[in-house]
Amino acid sequence: MMEQERKLFLSCFFILCAFDMSVISSFLFFFAEKFRQVNLIIEQGNTSSKVAVYNMGRMEASFVFKEFDKEVISFIFKEYPLTKGIFSTVIDKDDELVAYLERNLRNFVFLDETVSLPIKVRYKTPETLGRDRLAAAVGANYLQPGKDLLVIDAGTAITYELVDASGSYLGGNISPGMTTRFRALNQFTKKLPLVTEQEEVPLVGTDTETAIQAGVVNGIVCEMDGYIETLRLKYPNLLVFLTGGHSFYFERRLKNSIFADINLVLTGLNRILEYNVEN
Repeated sequence: MMEQERKLFLSCFFILCAFDMSVISSFLFFFAEKFRQVNLIIEQGNTSSKVAVYNMGRMEASFVFKEFDKEVISFIFKEYPLTKGIFSTVIDKDDELVAYLERNLRNFVFLDETVSLPIKVRYKTPETLGRDRLAAAVGANYLQPGKDLLVIDAGTAITYELVDASGSYLGGNISPGMTTRFRALNQFTKKLPLVTEQEEVPLVGTDTETAIQAGVVNGIVCEMDGYIETLRLKYPNLLVFLTGGHSFYFERRLKNSIFADINLVLTGLNRILEYNVEN
């Protein structure tokens, strides 16, 4: 549709060249406004907030903030001609920030359980479904429509979302993320040290530190591969997306083929925004 509009624009422009400049100026202004559809996408997580600017379906810029409020977001409005926006949060709603976005955007969506979605949700308690989980499912369905999909988001928690070929979100699972597991072993025992992930992890640890690293990392790999293999018994053509802060860490460790997409949640949020504007 966008390509057809461009052709129409060029055809009309050459016709209008025979008219006076005031008509042409008005015409150019109208089409400049029409094509300047810049979206603001905000994903507020547990430990940080991701902000992206989408222009005509493509990500133009992205930012990550540890602290996030109205003052932080205002500078983006100064840099980009934002017209539409969506705000997704997994923490408490910031009413002041929401009010600011509503005032400054032509179309604004605060993502909650009442928002219309391009997929069907079969979850029994949609009001408790994490917005990031939902957006990841929408993003995968947008990129691979008509496919059975498993979406794995490896962050503070590791989430598993199942979407079938009809576009129905069937549900998912939640387990502790890698950093959460390392911290839990340290905090809930008296002697185990706090360790972090390393690029090279043995199959079997040879001291306490490598034993923790191997146990956590290899345990997660077995968990992910196990879900994939079990679900493929029911969905033989299952496609798998891996996203989240630790997605690239685990991508090369899995034996199953996957699509790694660090921006999958943002893609899903942009799709939800466009779907609500269209409808």
